[in-house]
Amino acid sequence: MDLISSRLGPKHTSEEVIFPSRCCPYCQQAFQPSKHRPDQAVCSRRECQARRHVEYRRRKRLADPEYAQVIRGSRRKWREAHPDYQRKYWQTHPDAADRNRQQQRQRDQKRHVGRLVKNTLVLDLKHFAAEVWLVGPLAGDLVKNTLVSSKLLILQAPSPVLCPSPTS
Repeated sequence: MDLISSRLGPKHTSEEVIFPSRCCPYCQQAFQPSKHRPDQAVCSRRECQARRHVEYRRRKRLADPEYAQVIRGSRRKWREAHPDYQRKYWQTHPDAADRNRQQQRQRDQKRHVGRLVKNTLVLDLKHFAAEVWLVGPLAGDLVKNTLVSSKLLILQAPSPVLCPSPTS
């Protein structure tokens, strides 16, 4: 008798069991868990399984210092064996190079906002007469900021997508 049958009692078999649908945390689609993996949390789509695997490795790397050291050593050895790879990649992929430059500018701007946290040079934005509103995750860091920058960034977190209800 398998685990599912033992939980259901002697009248039911595992083939008769239909698990309730679940919502995939990655694609937000409803899916039916496998009868072999009743605790399945991610749908079977290749992209979702790849994301699940990547997240597992990231968590493992953060939780297990020895595993993280093995990965660092492996990456270092590969870079030593392929010293010109990065330079050649940027030369042969100009779109990726442009995208990387743009993302680096955004990271630099975010870092710059972080440095403004205790800046008290000009005026307090919280009491500005023109009602300047700071929105987004970085706004909380600007509690003591009194510097007005010439560029206003409005950041908004994406709203969560709810899983559609399964149609009968």
